[in-house]
Amino acid sequence: MTKLVEVDVEAGIATVALNRPEKRNAMNDAMRNEFIAALEHVSSDRGIRAVVLTGHGKGFCSGGDVAGMEQRLKAPQGEVAFNGWSRQQRVHHCAMMLHTMPKPTIAAVNGAAAGLGVDTALSCDFIVASSAATFSWSYIKRGLIPDGGGMYFLPRRVGLARAKELIFSGRTVEAEEALRLGIADRMVEPDALLDNARTWAAELSQGSMTALALGKTILNQSFEMSAEEVFSRGSQAQGICYTSTEHRDSVTAFLAKSAERRVK
Repeated sequence: MTKLVEVDVEAGIATVALNRPEKRNAMNDAMRNEFIAALEHVSSDRGIRAVVLTGHGKGFCSGGDVAGMEQRLKAPQGEVAFNGWSRQQRVHHCAMMLHTMPKPTIAAVNGAAAGLGVDTALSCDFIVASSAATFSWSYIKRGLIPDGGGMYFLPRRVGLARAKELIFSGRTVEAEEALRLGIADRMVEPDALLDNARTWAAELSQGSMTALALGKTILNQSFEMSAEEVFSRGSQAQGICYTSTEHRDSVTAFLAKSAERRVK
């Protein structure tokens, strides 16, 4: 049976690939279940140091599956709201798992990222865009609002006014404009996309996994906290770092090298 989400791990870098190419990787309930399982796996596996998220085929993710939307409309009127609420819990769970992943995450956007697809990319720490990639918050065209994290993540990348313009219009943003606006962090040619993303992921994850996880957690919350709160949480996290094996080994190695230089 074909997996809807594939995970490949090489040299500590996990590549998670959405695998419904015939549907431009539109997210249905079955794919979402596999996606959650994949994210849980890569998050908990200490041998995995970073994650690259991409899509198979021509698209990154075209958003929510319209066939699923049709099924929702057929539900009894008294069940539509609760069914929708229940599905939203799973959608938000996916976004938060990516956002709070205790290791670096990079979205390698290979084609169209629309609606839920572009929100999923924004849930990652960084976005590398193929020159063939496009981005659109197309929810408005279905009478919806961004529900995959876009209303939180997009203003933090492009500012409030620009986020409103992109969400209200639902227009398509080409890769070069996405780079200029700060939606994407890098743009590369299509055949170099995954290699670039994996290389960057390796560079970002060379340091202490303890320090990376704790630092990312605080940075993710820093816009909502006062300076005093950031300092306080930083002090607590640093106390944990002091006790980590990575810190002890690093200091011991540094002191040993210093001693060698003095002897010479």
